[in-house]
Amino acid sequence: RSYKEYAWGHDELKPISRSFGEWFGLGLTLIDSLDTMWILGLKEEFAEAKDWVEKELSFDKNVDVNLFETTIRILGGLLSTYHLTGDQLFLEKAKDLGSRLMPAFKTPSKIPFSDVNIGKGIAHPPRWTSDSTLAEVTSIQLEFRELSRLTQEPQYQEAVNEVMRLVHKLPGKQDGLVPMFINTNSGQFTHKGVFTLGARADSYYEYLLKQWIQGGKAEDDLLEDYLQAVEGVKKHLVRQTGPSRLTFVGELSHSRFNPKMDHLVCFLPGTLALGAHNGLPGDHMDLAVQLMETCHQMYQQMETGLSPEIVHFSMQASDGPNLIVKPADRHNLLRPETVESLFYMYRFTKDPKYRDWGWDILLSFNNYTKVPGGGYTSINNVRDPVNPGPRDKMESFFLGETLKYLYLLFSDDMELLSLDKYVFNTEAHALPIWPSPPK
Repeated sequence: RSYKEYAWGHDELKPISRSFGEWFGLGLTLIDSLDTMWILGLKEEFAEAKDWVEKELSFDKNVDVNLFETTIRILGGLLSTYHLTGDQLFLEKAKDLGSRLMPAFKTPSKIPFSDVNIGKGIAHPPRWTSDSTLAEVTSIQLEFRELSRLTQEPQYQEAVNEVMRLVHKLPGKQDGLVPMFINTNSGQFTHKGVFTLGARADSYYEYLLKQWIQGGKAEDDLLEDYLQAVEGVKKHLVRQTGPSRLTFVGELSHSRFNPKMDHLVCFLPGTLALGAHNGLPGDHMDLAVQLMETCHQMYQQMETGLSPEIVHFSMQASDGPNLIVKPADRHNLLRPETVESLFYMYRFTKDPKYRDWGWDILLSFNNYTKVPGGGYTSINNVRDPVNPGPRDKMESFFLGETLKYLYLLFSDDMELLSLDKYVFNTEAHALPIWPSPPK
């Protein structure tokens, strides 16, 4: 409601100042939450939002957008809403946007640039480098592939499949783990030797599995790369804390282990569980259960009950705290990864503790991030319940992902977006699993 009142048609709500922020100027929050409104049965609100999409949303704008963020939030949101409603309007808009994003792939290596001007049709790397982030170029595939399937225009799928083909055979991996950057000119990995499942690499792993599932489990390279990566994670990045034996995923920098874990990594238990549900090894599920506990502790051990952006783990055998939070990492951006994984874990195990943990998180969001005038805000300090330091910003993914996954976690309707029929993109937009190709 406060988005409607103070930020309608704008990218983000600033709930405290009751105003809005723009990023691309494309109604980001509105489009990101279309399918959430539909799933929650908010018919009236949905109709108003649809009206805005029909009358106001234009991609013919002289504006630079990030290829990855625009694909997962806007293209993904439009495609998902098209599938849920069957309304052609959303497919038409998706087609228009998809075609405007295609210039990003016009690079010497076919690895796309990070940014594209959707009005002028000109793409470029960030100002400071000719590299693209690995996660960004390998986490647009679900959306572009689906766009090709719906439009019968192969160029979208061909462009993103080519990226996967190139990355599949690139040297510079370590047991399936990939570096964080890739050069758009040479098509080679750069900044080699640094491996993380956090920012800049995270959704590469998620999309290996999800593309394999989306395509009816027919693409062996994707499965092979995913299985190898999980083994690489177990071999190089998984450790346990000294005191309470919490299992966590750290980072590797030139063979040196760093016990640092981004909250973003909490997508992993859900992804591992999804793989196990689709017939992959049972030890994937064992690891999922252990990591889910750790992500729960990242909330549980904070004074506000909300996780910081990054934690460090103590490897010492002493009785000190096992989670350490550095001052610069104490913020919470209302991120969805933990509740996303709780949703998968509950769907596959029916263990009520996952619902309980999700409920605790929702209560903490309500206690420390809810704004009296409406909306929710990111906060600066999860360790200070008296003054958590509201930032006056509600990310579009809070409505698009965090609240959607919480709703699905608490819903008793297991057929609501069944995980045997849909695969969620990395912005919680559900896309259909394709019918298996004839053998």
